[in-house]
Amino acid sequence: MARVVVVGGGFGGMAAAARLAKLGHDVTLLERSARLGGALGSVEQDGFAWDAGPTSTLLPAVVRDLFRKSGRPLERELDLQPLDLVREHRFADDTVLRLPGGSRAAQLAAVDELGPGLGEQWVEHVASYADTWELLRKEWFERPYDPDVAPRELTALLDRRESLHKRLRRTFRDERLRLVAGHRLVMDGHGLRDVPVFAGVDLYLEQRFGAWTVPGGLAALGTAMADRLALRGVTVHTGTATTDLVVRDGRVVAVAVAGGEVVADLAVVAIDPRGLPALASYAARTMPAFPPVVTHLGLEGDVPDLPHEVVVHGEPLMVVRTGGRAPDGAAAWTVLTRGRVYEDVLVALTRRGIDVRTQVVTRVERTPRDLVEAWGGSPHGVLWQGPRSARTRLGPRTPIAGVLTAGAHATTGSGLPFAGLSAALVAEIVGRAL
Repeated sequence: MARVVVVGGGFGGMAAAARLAKLGHDVTLLERSARLGGALGSVEQDGFAWDAGPTSTLLPAVVRDLFRKSGRPLERELDLQPLDLVREHRFADDTVLRLPGGSRAAQLAAVDELGPGLGEQWVEHVASYADTWELLRKEWFERPYDPDVAPRELTALLDRRESLHKRLRRTFRDERLRLVAGHRLVMDGHGLRDVPVFAGVDLYLEQRFGAWTVPGGLAALGTAMADRLALRGVTVHTGTATTDLVVRDGRVVAVAVAGGEVVADLAVVAIDPRGLPALASYAARTMPAFPPVVTHLGLEGDVPDLPHEVVVHGEPLMVVRTGGRAPDGAAAWTVLTRGRVYEDVLVALTRRGIDVRTQVVTRVERTPRDLVEAWGGSPHGVLWQGPRSARTRLGPRTPIAGVLTAGAHATTGSGLPFAGLSAALVAEIVGRAL
């Protein structure tokens, strides 16, 4: 049985801690803030509550696997609901695309509403990622990468010089489809010229598996994860900032915190590794992808009936998310804004046909700096710095013996599923306690 110290209490850290504890290890989790969950937390004001993090939907397969392998099934802890409509896209020319998930045929019909033949172009582009996903799933996301034994197909994919920007320009003449295909990465802070082609695999996953949400917000998942840690006997210290890793003879022996050390046979770093001096030089080539501007709105009165997520394309790019917790007769919206913000977000929304200026009863503004300070880093992980930058990330293995990484900064995917996969990789490397 190894003494494992997990640094960081976001989803990736909690997932790694739960898996390792179930494998029989003595696990301690250190979290700098007063509560667990990281970006899975919530923001509350005047009776309203909003998801704090950058996403409000998930692909549940990875989370289901985590809960099944660490205790009770997910469905016994949370009420997951599938979304018939993944999101609505509104374009500058006033056309609208209501894009469903979980069905190739449904997406073909929806995109065809934008123009004859566009649906076929769309589904063919999405289908082109089927083999890419299978390769990445088996050899990258579910198996620790080893350049000495990696299959040639994976090496060729990681070394491909083609950017997603170039692929979309070649595939779609209609700019609206390029916007739809790239919007999530743009909202995550990336420039499409620096993003590898394979990062577009999210489109395939949504079409195949759909999107799901948790009524009232994903903060409930953070609460369920905290309960799972307690069930598995993980020792949790909140309000405990990690200052560094203690390394002797090239191997970790402890984790340094204010006022002392926590002895460790293994350390799992589930925060930005650049924040720990022992790892900083190994992650020097990376930069974080900074969050967008976030505006939480509490609304009353005659509020427009919007789907769960509406993407408003243009300058700036805005995403409106509904479905937060609100008093009876009210609504809780979150607006994410990326780009040149030269006017109030409510004015920008009004220009695009969503006018709630007179319905606002409470409002919370959060700048990118506010978010990074609150979470101790960016939940969007590492910035793409070129189509061949996948291997600049540090993880799951590191050059320091006994140190592994998990979470947003250790994976090349975006969102909870990929953070969860990184935690599963850590558990596979560590293995069952002897």
